[in-house]
Amino acid sequence: MARKGGDTRLKRQSAPIYWEILRKQKRFVLNSSPGPHQRQKSYPLGILLRDVLKKAANLREARQVLSNGKIKVDGTIRRDVNFPLGLMDVLELVPTRQYFRLVPKDSNLLVPIEISDNEKGVKFAKISSKVTIRRGKLQYGFHDGNTIVTDQPFSVGDTCILNLEKKTIHDVVKFQKGNIGLITSGDNAGSLGRIEDIKDGLFSLPKRAILSLEDRTVELPAEMVMAVGIETPSIKVS
Repeated sequence: MARKGGDTRLKRQSAPIYWEILRKQKRFVLNSSPGPHQRQKSYPLGILLRDVLKKAANLREARQVLSNGKIKVDGTIRRDVNFPLGLMDVLELVPTRQYFRLVPKDSNLLVPIEISDNEKGVKFAKISSKVTIRRGKLQYGFHDGNTIVTDQPFSVGDTCILNLEKKTIHDVVKFQKGNIGLITSGDNAGSLGRIEDIKDGLFSLPKRAILSLEDRTVELPAEMVMAVGIETPSIKVS
């Protein structure tokens, strides 16, 4: 019978640039399994624990920690070393009561920042799709692969603040002029700026946002910008 599914290994030299791993070691390294985030935009859970946070001395120790149910991602216990963690995911180390959120920072796509106990139960989720289903309800799809059905009217591009325990929308930040935007990829990844204008897409150009940063103004595709607050970010992102 033919093998199904993707390879769980990845050549170190082919790993994403932002991965904090040693390149001149063993030939292969863990690969992100299919899941809520794209492989090129995520960290395998084992790599994050061993190489980035230094919470495991080796992969065997990381597997043991996971098998004992000591790691939660967005409030759910995860046991797979290949499970992908991506933008805005919340990692909880149960024994030490430490919490981390993955955010863009200093031009890097994903960097874990420590957050307080009060923020472990919330996360930003950018709306990527909107569908009307039975009885007039609205189903929203988010950047992390999750979906929620609700009566509340939002727009694609808005950012919801999700309550991870109740699986509900706690609040929303509109993708509109005047709000604070976080650049999620590219050379300016991690920069915060005010959204000065939003330009509709054309046949040859995507929808774009103009952000005012500290020392300059940049124009970027709207998919690279996440609305995170009105005057300041609603939750910690830097």
